Amino acid sequence: MKLKTREEQLSNLQENIIWDIVIIGGGATGLGCAVDSASRGFKTLLLEQYDFAKGTSSRSTKLVHGGVRYLAQGDVSLVREALKERGLLFQNAPHLVNKQSFVIPCFGLFSKIKYLVGLKLYDWLSGKYSFGSSIYLNKNKVLDRLKGISEKHVSGGIEYYDGQFDDARLAINLAQTAIDHGATVLNYAKVTSLSKGNNSKLNGLTFIDAENQKEYNIQTKSIINATGVFVDDILNMDTPGRNHLVRPSQGVHLVLDRSFMKGDSALMIPETSDGRVLFAVPWHEHLVVGTTDTPLDSHSLEPVALQKEINFILETAGAYLEKRPTESDVLSVFAGLRPLAAPDKSTNKTKEISRSHKLIVSPSGLVTITGGKWTTYRKMAEDTINETIKVCGLEEKSCATEQLKIHGYKAQKEGSYLDIYGSDALSIKNIIIQQPEFGNKLIDSFPYTAAEVIWFVRNEMARSIEDVLARRLRLLFLDAKAAVEIAPKVAQLMASEMGYGKEWETQQVNNFNAIASNYILKKK
Repeated sequence: MKLKTREEQLSNLQENIIWDIVIIGGGATGLGCAVDSASRGFKTLLLEQYDFAKGTSSRSTKLVHGGVRYLAQGDVSLVREALKERGLLFQNAPHLVNKQSFVIPCFGLFSKIKYLVGLKLYDWLSGKYSFGSSIYLNKNKVLDRLKGISEKHVSGGIEYYDGQFDDARLAINLAQTAIDHGATVLNYAKVTSLSKGNNSKLNGLTFIDAENQKEYNIQTKSIINATGVFVDDILNMDTPGRNHLVRPSQGVHLVLDRSFMKGDSALMIPETSDGRVLFAVPWHEHLVVGTTDTPLDSHSLEPVALQKEINFILETAGAYLEKRPTESDVLSVFAGLRPLAAPDKSTNKTKEISRSHKLIVSPSGLVTITGGKWTTYRKMAEDTINETIKVCGLEEKSCATEQLKIHGYKAQKEGSYLDIYGSDALSIKNIIIQQPEFGNKLIDSFPYTAAEVIWFVRNEMARSIEDVLARRLRLLFLDAKAAVEIAPKVAQLMASEMGYGKEWETQQVNNFNAIASNYILKKK
């Protein structure tokens, strides 16, 4: 199926169309809702104010998992649900999800027994969706799996299996999947107001296309608010002056060279000083280490890592690694926000909104979905569309996403870095066949080519250098200085493809450099 450009998507917005479902928010949850809605046959529109997965959904720990720590908290039903969803995601997007070995180093007999018993329960809960059986490893096997871990305190460990993926690439593929099933999906479309009929029920909204500043008035039977930490912005459009539902909490990740831990397994540190777990996960030939949990008073599209968060990760990881990482070793640092329940007026304490997502229905019929995590995006979407059908009186149609293949689906991998594009890899190769100069690498230290940039513009709605380097190639998240180095080359390719001039290129590079500065640790 030929993919549609953003211009073709805009052309779908004809006057007097009444949409069945309009979704605000182009992160994991919103895109999942668009796929679910469109695959049921509803006339579906999704609006994202910036780029797909610009916020939290591109800044995860890159795990598709049941949640070992939720099992430790006794939330068995949540873990069971997440393990099933993990299996379905691996089944429906095998080009993006990999089975990943994790090792928990143990320092005594009690910890060995505790983690082995707990992870055997984890295995059992996964049922037919199991990724592999947990086993005990002696000290030598732990050191073999985690090449680069310090042997000072290790007396053995437990190996278990979970999933690893590329979050932003899955988001792009979900947008494409929704389009494949007839949805209209737009980035850079900011909702500015909601409209209501005489019965005080929502019947439409207004949004502005950021590229041409054109205002669109949309009529719809239902509206879903899937804007993550920004849910209060939409809720306040519906009911001005209401109390805030969420307060953001920040999670930070550091990216290191793979030389710090050369094995194929990931490290899981089960008990950190702040009561969380810390992961060191192989990802795109690098090592992602995180995360933190820092309540904030405000949210932003480009959250910045705090020095205390950076220090915490370096110190915690350094206690386990033979070569202790320092700030000069950090290739990129990125921060993401997750929604916490807003504190009571009498206290400043927050609590995590249940990872088993929360649905809120306003008197106007606005359906708000929050909480959850990437792994359970499909179930969250199913529940949200079911609720929207009930609340807004839409035609009953069954969910079809359990067996729905995600765009790019390809069961067999070829061992190429292009495998992550799944079936679209062939089209990228064809661009090079047609114009061999697009086969040139963008930078010697990475495999990326000019053809990928052309593909992103033509088929993935990339509109800026940041879209390409942050969420399509992921280079900003892997090596921020390398991303800055190739930004002018990417700008030139995009400008040529999109028909822009030198002024656009210069502005794009300046904008990108300003954003990238937050991903590079400053020298003291």
